[in-house]
Amino acid sequence: MTLDESLARLEALGNERMRAQNTRHGAGDNQFGVRLGDIRTLAKQIKADQGLALALWETGNVDARLLAILLISPKTLSRGEMDRMVRSLDFAQVADWLISSVVKKHPDKESLRQEWMADADPWAARAGWALTSERISRSPDGLDLGALLGRIEREMGGAAPQVQWTMNFCLAGIGIHFPEHRRRALAIGEALGIYRDYPVSKGCTSPFAPIWINEMVARQG
Repeated sequence: MTLDESLARLEALGNERMRAQNTRHGAGDNQFGVRLGDIRTLAKQIKADQGLALALWETGNVDARLLAILLISPKTLSRGEMDRMVRSLDFAQVADWLISSVVKKHPDKESLRQEWMADADPWAARAGWALTSERISRSPDGLDLGALLGRIEREMGGAAPQVQWTMNFCLAGIGIHFPEHRRRALAIGEALGIYRDYPVSKGCTSPFAPIWINEMVARQG
């Protein structure tokens, strides 16, 4: 399938309700408003296509980028291409899909994580903290959790919203998985108060770190 054909298919699948939802969550005008399930279905029809994926990404269109993420083979992206993609992000939904499906599978993710953790670009920093959250829960050896808590305590309150979200995952992850750091993680979350009043649907856990930590620890117990 060509780029023009792919864009035409996406445009035909767009709907006003999805466009409005994307806009409420921070998307710009360059979108068709395609349901995520429809994007997944289209990706299965096209199958992996690195050239098409990169062309779709370059359009900057929200739906084209979501489709691109599903067509990319992470291991064939160069380190530079991965870094440029992250820095070109401008919408959280696309960022989270990219991080989950591509960045976390890239062979250079650890060195990129370390660089992004010290980067002033908010989307790079978001990716860096997301990768750190993954390490906290899956492979924490070598991480200085006390130092991470120190950074969160000092920096999270003034961080860009894009970065606060994944910093919060790290704060909660430390509190959930490491009892020796739990009291401090809870205290930091209470003092910062970030996401204290975040609206959540019935049956969902609040992202406010103290509630999140206590809920997950209770489930483990």
